[in-house]
Amino acid sequence: MLKHSLLAISLAGLIYAAPAVAQNDAQNNSAPDQQSAPAGGHEWHGHGDMDPAKRTEMLTKKLNLTADQQTKVQDIFKSEQSQMQTLRNDSSMSSDDRRMKMMDIHKASNDQVRALLDATQQKRWDEMQTKREGRRGHGHGGQTPPSDSGQ
Repeated sequence: MLKHSLLAISLAGLIYAAPAVAQNDAQNNSAPDQQSAPAGGHEWHGHGDMDPAKRTEMLTKKLNLTADQQTKVQDIFKSEQSQMQTLRNDSSMSSDDRRMKMMDIHKASNDQVRALLDATQQKRWDEMQTKREGRRGHGHGGQTPPSDSGQ
C-alpha cells in the first residue's frame, strides 16, 4: 500500500511539474538571460530550472546528505537537466508527448534519488513530496492518496 501511495504522490507531482516546465521553456525562449533561479525561499517551485548543484545543496540541508549521496544526487540532477533540455529542443514531438516524457524523466530522477536515501531520509523525502503536492493544489489531475488507516 505504501508503494502505491508513493507512486501516486510522485505521479501527482509530475503532473504538476510538466506545465511548469513548459511555461519555463516558453520564458527561457523569450528571455534567455533569465535562466537562474531566484534566491531565497525558493524551495521546490520550478526546480527544473534550478542548477543541479543548488538543488543538491538544498536537499543536503533538508535531508542531511552524506558526501557520497551529494555526489550521486548531483549526478542524477545533471542527467535530468540534460535530458529535459534535449527534450525541450525536440520539436518533432507533440506537446502532450513531450510533457509525458518530461514526467517520466522527473519520476525516474525522483526514484533514483529516493533509492539513495536511508530510511530516515526517505521518510523526510516522502513528507517533502507530500507537502510539495499540497502547495500545488488539487486541480492538476493529481489526487491525494488515501491514508493507510483501515487498509
